[in-house]
Amino acid sequence: MRVWRRCMDAAEVRGSEARADYVKVAQFMQRREPAGYAAVRLLTPAHFQPHVLAGYAFASFTDDLCDQGTVQERIRRFDAWAAQIRAALDSGTARHPLLRAFLYTSALRDLPRHWIESYLEGARIDLDFPGFATEADYQTYVDRLTWPFLMITTGLAQQGGGTPEFAQSCRLVADAGQRTDILTDLAEDLRDGRLYLPLDALAHHGVDRADLAAGRDAPGIQALLSEAANKAHGTLREASRLLDELPDEYGPLIRFVLDLHHQRLQTVVAMGSAVTRRPARDNPLTCLRLLARARRPRGGRWSAPRAQSTGSATGEERIAA
Repeated sequence: MRVWRRCMDAAEVRGSEARADYVKVAQFMQRREPAGYAAVRLLTPAHFQPHVLAGYAFASFTDDLCDQGTVQERIRRFDAWAAQIRAALDSGTARHPLLRAFLYTSALRDLPRHWIESYLEGARIDLDFPGFATEADYQTYVDRLTWPFLMITTGLAQQGGGTPEFAQSCRLVADAGQRTDILTDLAEDLRDGRLYLPLDALAHHGVDRADLAAGRDAPGIQALLSEAANKAHGTLREASRLLDELPDEYGPLIRFVLDLHHQRLQTVVAMGSAVTRRPARDNPLTCLRLLARARRPRGGRWSAPRAQSTGSATGEERIAA
């Protein structure tokens, strides 16, 4: 905890209540996303750690509210939480420690409010997700939800939300991350009655949604998954331009994120139609290897690794502290 206090000093977190809130942020993220928490603590500069974790804690807590219970329960919880957020943005104060920490961070980092509002509006889509008919529908989803998510987390690296070019690079990371998550979480989403792959892509490969839901080894599924993975690989390669738009001290975390997503995509393709029956999970040893790779000093351009892995974790908290 002494090291965390030094991080809060470097991040200009002042006051006993604010510092206690950031301790709760760290504890929440350590439980919910242990691998992501470790990556932030190992790969980012001390002055950024409390802020990026506050962004992820806020967004992850909000995301969890959208994923649990019936549609009516999710809508009721989300609307109550969104009302708390907007009241907090107006007043500058909040009851919930994760929200208080995020308010503090967004003020210090001068995060434009429109990214927070956009995220809240986009998050409502997932309360009763209708699916995508086309690639264009998917891109709209990225614009409305995934991109704002990136801007209230990774985007905090740039004061005031950064330049338009920086924001567009964050959008590429958001697009690539979303494409990867759709594939790694395919089995879980199908069990919940959701499908995030566009229906026109299924039709192109002659794949029926019922085949995916039943976990069948139907013709065309491998081609569908390979095409989706190739699109994600390509977007990840484009997204690597973010490395040129941030100070070198942020490079290790961005390299780790890009590398990990490439590894997850390789695993999805290797699993083939089995990914409709069980989710892809990260191999802890592979994560450690990628962490070590990201920490090594680098000359020249970044390149994607060759290896395999998958996974994720979740946690919950109550809306009121």
